[in-house]
Amino acid sequence: MTASAEAPPALVTDERFEAVLRETVEPLAGEVDRAGRFPGEGVRALAEAGLLGLLGSPEDGGGGGDLRQAAGVVERLAGACGSTAMVLLMHYTAVTVIDRYGPRDVRRAVAEGRHLSTLAFSERGSRSHFWAPCGTAAEGRPGTVRLDAEKSWVTSAGEADSYVWSSRPLRAEGVMSLWLVPGGSAGLRVRGEYDGFGLRGNGSSPVTATGVPVPGTALLGVDGEGLDTALSLVMPAFLVLSAAFSLGVAGTLLDLTAEHLRGSRLEHLDQTLAQQPTARQSYARLRLRADAARCLLDDTLTALTMDRPDASLRMLQVKALAAETAAEVADGAMRLCGGAAFRREMGVERRFRDALAARVMAPTTETLHDFCGRVGLGLPLFEEAR
Repeated sequence: MTASAEAPPALVTDERFEAVLRETVEPLAGEVDRAGRFPGEGVRALAEAGLLGLLGSPEDGGGGGDLRQAAGVVERLAGACGSTAMVLLMHYTAVTVIDRYGPRDVRRAVAEGRHLSTLAFSERGSRSHFWAPCGTAAEGRPGTVRLDAEKSWVTSAGEADSYVWSSRPLRAEGVMSLWLVPGGSAGLRVRGEYDGFGLRGNGSSPVTATGVPVPGTALLGVDGEGLDTALSLVMPAFLVLSAAFSLGVAGTLLDLTAEHLRGSRLEHLDQTLAQQPTARQSYARLRLRADAARCLLDDTLTALTMDRPDASLRMLQVKALAAETAAEVADGAMRLCGGAAFRREMGVERRFRDALAARVMAPTTETLHDFCGRVGLGLPLFEEAR
């Protein structure tokens, strides 16, 4: 728990979750980052602790948790291992759709921790404009649909049991349809291992679909209404959980920085770095930024729970603010910790790299600023997609 964190929901402090963090996620975080390998041990431990099924309906054996609880879990994980947190973040976001429209056997498997899912929205042709898929759905053999697409940046690519997959509509008007695509489907190909700057173990790679056959019943919701589903289910979860991710990374960076400032001394002055006014002021500014973003996250969750008129604006604002705050805190932590921050064992440089990811994950900060401007000025959010 970071020093500025509010008391989390009861499920987040469950002893099983604490044990997963302490015994599996934290000890392996450095190796996951260095080797760029998928954090399978951590994901399995989370599954055994019931965390994969947190958002599942109790009727299916799930935890019946809400978005605030999921945000608490993602935040704690992000502070320990960004890659593991991102895998769970994308799983939770996909589950919002599966729990509403997916088949019962998959819902039960998710609830019981036997099924990991993720989103497959971003595409090579439309890049971060996830609301405009280029991939197609066409009639296949009787009772089946053929999917073709070049997906980019699919978290848990090749590791997930299913993908919540976007395409152009099969027959209907509209811009998007959603499908539940099994991870082992014929015609799916993961194109290369992810070797990135940050989040090095989250398995984010391009996925190509060449004539992937899925049953017609794999449609999630109504043909042509996938964008509405994305706006009502996917966007709130992804934006809020992304903000929680950013705050988790920022919180740990602030804790590591405070520890360094208190523990490092200027021997010729017989003072710690924390006793230097300039260092204290810089640290205070970073803490103020993080705490302000935390307040907005809390208000966003409240707005969504109460269905306030400003809920849509808040969820757009919160990812933008939290992502930029994490980047600012990461840069400030590197400056305040100096040369020590460049050593891997301190843990600052790893989180510095992870902190920069959220600002470029669709919708990017620039796109969110445009969306917020559209909402504030009474313009359609996706004018070109309607």
